[in-house]
This record gives sequence, C-alpha cells and structure tokens, in this order.
Amino acid sequence: MSRRALDELGLGPIWIRRDQLAALAYDAEAEENDATPAARSAQGARPAAVALSGASTKPAAKASRAPVVVIPDARTRATPQETAQPEESARSREIAAMDWETLDASIRGCTACALCESRTQAVPGVGDRTARLLIVGEAPGAEEDKRGEPFVGAAGKLLDNMLAAINEKRGDGVYIANVLKCRPPGNRNPQPAEVAECAPYLARQIALIQPAVIFAIGRFAIQTLLQTDAPISALRGKVHRHGEIPVVVGYHPAYLLRNLPDKAKAWQDLLLLSDQLASANRVSHA
Repeated sequence: MSRRALDELGLGPIWIRRDQLAALAYDAEAEENDATPAARSAQGARPAAVALSGASTKPAAKASRAPVVVIPDARTRATPQETAQPEESARSREIAAMDWETLDASIRGCTACALCESRTQAVPGVGDRTARLLIVGEAPGAEEDKRGEPFVGAAGKLLDNMLAAINEKRGDGVYIANVLKCRPPGNRNPQPAEVAECAPYLARQIALIQPAVIFAIGRFAIQTLLQTDAPISALRGKVHRHGEIPVVVGYHPAYLLRNLPDKAKAWQDLLLLSDQLASANRVSHA
C-alpha cells in the first residue's frame, strides 16, 4: 500500500490509545446503521430489503479483477409477509418522470412518511449530475440534517480522503446520495416503510445520472440496491449488479471511524472500485 494511500485513509497509527480516540470523535448520531449486534438488537429486527426499480437478475459480464456476483431478487427467498409489494403507485410513476429540478423540489417537500415531521430539512444529494461514480449511503445524520448535504462531519471527511486515495473527488465526476432523504429520529435504523417511500427517489436519481459504477456503503444501502440481507463481510470483494450497473460494496465511513483496523479492508474495497471505474472508462473510450 502506498504511503499516500496510508496517509489519506489514516491507516498509520492504528494502535491509538483509547484516550486518544476523542480526536477521531464524530457525532454519534451521524451513523447508527452499522451499529454493534447488541445495539441492533435493541433497535429491533433488521428491515427487509426493499427493491429499487432497475434491479436485475440477468447474468452480468465478467468484471475486472473480481467475479461478478448476481444477487437474486429478495422476493425469491423471503416470506410472503415480508415481500408483499403493491403495484407501482401513481406516486412512483410520477417520480419516475421527473427532471432534476422537479425531483429536488419533490424530495425537499416530501411528506410521504412521518420522517417529514422530525427533520430539519430533507437531504436530496450533492455532486455531479452526470457523474461516473454514484456513492449511495444510508440516511442523513444530525449534521447532514442541519446542513442539507450528505456525508459531512468526520465521516464525510473520511469519505473525501477515501476518494482522494483513488484520485476521485466529491462533486467532480462523483454524486453522493442516501437511501433515505430524511434523518430518522434519534438516528434509529430506517424502517421498511420509510425505505419503500424513498426508493423511487433513489431509483430516479440513478436513472438520471446513469453512473458507470455505484459504490454502496453501509448495510441499508447495500440491502436496498442488491435486494439481499447478506452481511457486508460476505459481499465485499465482489462486483455486484444493479440493473446493468456494476456495484462495489464497502463499510460506512462512520463504522470505520469506530473500527480502525477495518480501514485496511476499506482500502481493498477502494482498489476494486478503482478497477471498475478504470474498466468503465476503457469501455466508454473503445
């Protein structure tokens, strides 16, 4: 691993004393979705994956330096109670026809679920609307809710450093969005109904951006895009697909701030992501 990459990811002093962890402090409310097993138990059962329009089970082309894994639709493996999906609603059809300006206004004024009652503001997303790379996180935290932008604070700085390590930059060929556009109260885990209401927004963002690669970070982002409840540890190191778009998965930056040794795994994920971006660039110039 290069010295620059080590510096960018903060992998040097992973033996930091406990009393020095305060230097890495971040608003704990900025990330609750990668909570410990005990915390997840206290928060309740994990919600079922919610399908986004565009997910596909078609065989995928071989990926660069990693096998492509096609995740079956979760509806083929879950119980009828978990997977009952209403027909596409008029609201979903309306969102699917929106342009960027209409979509942004709809997200900011959305009252489709109770999250609108507790948010400061909705967080649609930020970055290059013609991005090659789409980063999908989970839900806004307290700071994101205040500022109206995803991935700010310590977790956002780490994400920026991760991008810099592979010569990418927020807003320059990169768009960042979350599955949920509003902060859950107390930063609890997203609920299935909330994810279902927000899913058409993310689906439309993907359709408008048409990214070359998606980087899904955090459990709920991965569940939603890949329609699977498999743990991140089982999905890392492989290239997945959302429709025709390659998807690389990784740990959420807020999780990495709490689990410093796993930054080495994050570097492996970034190398795979960089490979996919390079492969997409070669295809576009062929």
